[in-house]
This record gives sequence, C-alpha cells and structure tokens, in this order.
Amino acid sequence: MTRRLLGTLFAMLTASALVGTSPAEAATTTFAGTVALSNCSGSVVKPPEASLDDPALVLSNGHCLQEGFPDPGEVIVNQPSSRTFSLLSKDGRSSLGTLKAKKLLYATMTDTDVSLYQLNTSYAKIKSAYGIAPLTLSETRPSAGIAMDVVSGYWKKIYSCDIDGFVHELHEADWVWKDSIRYTSACKTIGGTSGSPIIETSTGKVVGVNNTGNESGQRCTMNNPCEVDAAGNVTVRKGINYGEQTYQLTSCLSHSELDLTNPDCRAPKP
Repeated sequence: MTRRLLGTLFAMLTASALVGTSPAEAATTTFAGTVALSNCSGSVVKPPEASLDDPALVLSNGHCLQEGFPDPGEVIVNQPSSRTFSLLSKDGRSSLGTLKAKKLLYATMTDTDVSLYQLNTSYAKIKSAYGIAPLTLSETRPSAGIAMDVVSGYWKKIYSCDIDGFVHELHEADWVWKDSIRYTSACKTIGGTSGSPIIETSTGKVVGVNNTGNESGQRCTMNNPCEVDAAGNVTVRKGINYGEQTYQLTSCLSHSELDLTNPDCRAPKP
C-alpha cells in the first residue's frame, strides 16, 4: 500500500479540494476539509443525507489505523477511539486546530481499504470554529477519464491526474480490493499520501480514498499491487498508483452513524 505513509513508520508496522461549479469553470482545489494524521492523510467528509449538526466524520485508509493493518476478512465497527487529526488551512500552510475522534466508526482492508472516524464535534461547530466546511461524499460511482485530485494533508501537496480506469481486483500481499481506481501516471503519490481524498474536480466531491501504488514492479507483493481481471489474468504496472471508491459508504451511513442493515449497504460487514 506503499503504506502511503512515512517509510520508517511503514517499516515498524509491516515488520509490521474543494472544487467549484462546472468543468469549464473549475476552481482550484484547496486543502480545505483535509486533515493530517500521525502517519497518513485524511479528510472531513459529510454524507449527502447528513445534517450539519450531526457528528463530523473523518475518512482515511484501513491500513492507517494506529493498531496496525486489519487482517483479511476483518471488519472493525464502533470501536472507542481518541485519535487526533490536524485540520489544515485552505492553503495548507498551517494547522487551524486539532480534531478528536469519539470512535472508530468503521474500518476494513477487505474489498476496500477504508477507515471512518466519528468525531466528538459536529460539522457546524467545525465551521463555526475554523471556517472550514466538510467535503461531500459522492453517492455515485465515478467514470473513467474524469479529472481528479489527490489532496494529501500529511505532505500538504495536491496530485492532479485522471481516472485511467477500474481494476476488477487489486491484490497486494494478503489483501484483495475490488473495483479499485487506477490513476493515470501523472499522480505520483508517495508514502504519507495514504488516506487522501480523491476529489472529482468537476464536482468537488470525494469519489475515493488514495491507498497504494506499485513501487518496484514486483508482482502482488507489499507495496507492489497487481491487477487481476475476471479471468484471473495478472497485470503489473510499475509506477502506477491506485485508490478505492467510496460511494458505497453513503448507503451504510445514517446521520453519521453506521447502518449496515440498510439493504442498499454493500460495504463488507463483520
């Protein structure tokens, strides 16, 4: 997953944008709504149905958990957490303040690579205190060819490219992710960018979360994911990076709480 975080931390654990209006008038993506974790990137995200008075949510990767990587098949729900997040200014040059989790709402590395933290404050209170609005989670699947930005709160850097296509299955070491987003080569994401929101530039909405890339051309090993199609054919793309879609999460949330009983919820369940 490149662990998409600092190399030293990765060794320990592996030994262990806001965009506006229309495509023709797209505003410059900013760091508003993004956060830095101790080892990764993330963002304050709001499902479309959520109220501004609901508890705020932070999106990152499952492999960015402080406790280490979830096992294949493991799904973590509603676990108490006091993790902190540094909320970035619009220009990314400073931290506006520290946000604190109340619980780890959801995390897994099965089929996807995602973590969602529920904070101890609301979207409205964050807006009032810091002038920062949340990023909106898109409830629709993105399309190949769209322009996108990966906004890293950890490195305070924005990577811009297009969605090159989608991967039937992405295999990395013991983990398998489905329908992953493959970037065009312009997005040269590095360690520390894990958990960054993937923002569709034409809408400003979050369509995915950055999680991995093939670093050295190896086949299906740690930090070297491989693509596996429906027929079992394996393709290795050295230097290409990937993310996981997030639209599925919107059907599994209700007012910033987990609702895995919703028949439309297709996220992996415990």
